[in-house]
Amino acid sequence: MMTPRSVLARIAAQEDINFVLTNRIPRRLATRFVGWFGKIEQPLVRDLSIGLWRMFSDLDLSEAKSTRFRSMHECFTRELKEGARPIDPDPDTIVSPCDAIVGACGPVEGTRVFQIKGSPYELRDLLVDPALCELYRDGTYVTLRLTAGMYHRFHAPHDLRVESVTYVPGDTWNVNPIALKRITALFCRNERAVVRTRLAGSGALVTLVPVAAILVAGLRFRFLDLDPDLRTGEPRRIACGAVMAKGDEMGWFEHGSTIVVLAQRGTALCAGIGEGRRIRMGEALLRPS
Repeated sequence: MMTPRSVLARIAAQEDINFVLTNRIPRRLATRFVGWFGKIEQPLVRDLSIGLWRMFSDLDLSEAKSTRFRSMHECFTRELKEGARPIDPDPDTIVSPCDAIVGACGPVEGTRVFQIKGSPYELRDLLVDPALCELYRDGTYVTLRLTAGMYHRFHAPHDLRVESVTYVPGDTWNVNPIALKRITALFCRNERAVVRTRLAGSGALVTLVPVAAILVAGLRFRFLDLDPDLRTGEPRRIACGAVMAKGDEMGWFEHGSTIVVLAQRGTALCAGIGEGRRIRMGEALLRPS
């Protein structure tokens, strides 16, 4: 006998239905609503919301620092128990900044990368900075997709200094594989932040691009207060000088989404990193080639 969860999963697996339900709705309005609704601190609302969320995802709270939440939002942005994510100690490795499923990855073809096989986009459209784009010519990229049930915080992939954050207003298309197959240059359309960092020791640049999506009520940074006005108008660059150790928390999504990691030429994927691989924050991702 099929359970309610399996029925819902089967419906969600139908690509046309999934795409319509998660994209052909007022995306920004739905995102604002979920951002408001998720913060309601009422036990019945909280319990029903988290229960419904469990039906659609593989939510696992066994590693959470606390399993008592005032709201669904607190559950989304939960912290983990101390030591739940060991950090690869090799000083040469760049580690995954988040729990994720690895999407498109590999060498940057000039300044072109892929959101999925056969669907390229240009780094200049993602980064909105031609000079920064050139620094990653022939480099390496990794797309990290966070699912709804995953741990939603992201961390420093190496000892580093954050040089700047450029906030780019945009849309909130779903970033699941179904949408990536249908919407060209999707990451370049969505709201995102371009986080330029410089690694300690080597001085190499690594840029993280957290991409918002439908139902993501916002991106938050531990080291930077973002003005809500940044979500409208033109991209704005904010100079920064935050120094962080490998594994330090950088910020969080207020739902699941995607982080694109860019490294300069002379960097390669670590062994075993490829599309479809599940990876945890702190595991080896990139290293000198």
